[in-house]
Amino acid sequence: MTRYSIIKLVLIVLIMTTTDISAGGVFPYKVHRVNLNNGFKALLIPMPGSGLVSYYTVVRTGSRDEWEPGKSGFAHFFEHMMFRGTNKYPLYDSVTTTIGADANAYTDDDLTVYHLNFAAEDLDKVMDLESDRFRNLNYPKDQFMTESGAVYGEYRKSVTNPFSVLFEKFQDMAFDKHTYKHTTIGFEADIKDMPNQYEYSLSFYNRYYRPENCVLVIAGDFDPEKVSKMVEDYYSPWKPGYVSPKIEPEPKQTAPREAKIKYDGKTLPLVAIGYKYDAFNVYNKDFMAMLPFADLAFGETSELYKKLVLDEQKVQFVSAGAQTKRDPFPFMIYSRVKAESDMDYVISEIEKTIEHFKNNLVSKEQLDNLKKRMKYQFLMGLDSPESVASVLPMFITLTGDIEVLDEYFIQMMDITPEDIQRAVKKYFVKESRNQVILTGN
Repeated sequence: MTRYSIIKLVLIVLIMTTTDISAGGVFPYKVHRVNLNNGFKALLIPMPGSGLVSYYTVVRTGSRDEWEPGKSGFAHFFEHMMFRGTNKYPLYDSVTTTIGADANAYTDDDLTVYHLNFAAEDLDKVMDLESDRFRNLNYPKDQFMTESGAVYGEYRKSVTNPFSVLFEKFQDMAFDKHTYKHTTIGFEADIKDMPNQYEYSLSFYNRYYRPENCVLVIAGDFDPEKVSKMVEDYYSPWKPGYVSPKIEPEPKQTAPREAKIKYDGKTLPLVAIGYKYDAFNVYNKDFMAMLPFADLAFGETSELYKKLVLDEQKVQFVSAGAQTKRDPFPFMIYSRVKAESDMDYVISEIEKTIEHFKNNLVSKEQLDNLKKRMKYQFLMGLDSPESVASVLPMFITLTGDIEVLDEYFIQMMDITPEDIQRAVKKYFVKESRNQVILTGN
């Protein structure tokens, strides 16, 4: 955290460096950083008195890293396989159940996260369990076949959700070369072929599940000095060997793209509109301006929301999201329209809103109040070990650490009405526009 006072307590302990970062910026807790010579990093956040610990392992690999043709879906696949066990702990779920730990995982475009919540007294057991499965995951071919079949079943279930169908089409249409072309679960043809990819799965694990590609976050009731030594003992034997993916940059989009698709079932019409913009960068004012813009233009207090949702009741919802990705991705606007005959009208109102922000400055008072609220909501959410640990993976996967978190809010608070107007003019151009409309039977 660039505005934190950094106390460099360098403990020359064979293969470990520990740095304490005192709370002095936006993030209210002291962070003890452990860096091992194999590239592994742990961020320890003591929260005395809770009696609980939240344990998050962030793998900086997601569906974005699936660059080889025919091999999409493996980041999500390993979210499943990592619970299959090792020679030391062949029944992973049995161990976590015995100690009453809540264990789960999730995958996104840029990351895979494994997380547990448990009683503080079980931290040593959990660290033994987790370090072992990340170093020594072991699964025979029959288990691989079973799990890959289950993943295809999950894909088939996902296409019964109209939103999944909408997003799958949107990403496939919006990208030509970049791996964001496929969603986290992967292309259907690749998933169907996954049972034939046992050897490749071992290669994927060996390339990406390496210490220099993972960051551990532990928040809760523990002694940081003791846990720093535990991290060294359990994770230093993990051998490095990360191989970075060969991701092809996306060519500049030069013309708008549109698609209309039919959903095989009943649903209200959906529309997704996206304008290509920049990758995450807190020092890019245009990118940062999109974060408050999403709420100002499309949030629940916006004029558009009031008109379409509350007054006219043309849509069930309208919302937008400034995507925080490692590589450029569209700024997304969504709506669920109550009547197909109103779709063109709803889209025109969305476009009018964008034009309004191009031609008019937002109220400085309104913007300042929003920025304060965003910061307040972030801080008020940091009230438990789980809530603290759960907000950090995004920053870790984007930058490799959480130092940027402080700068994120510093730059956010510095955004002006002029910044928003300039950014909207820059990003919301016809050539970068993508739109998918989904209707049901």
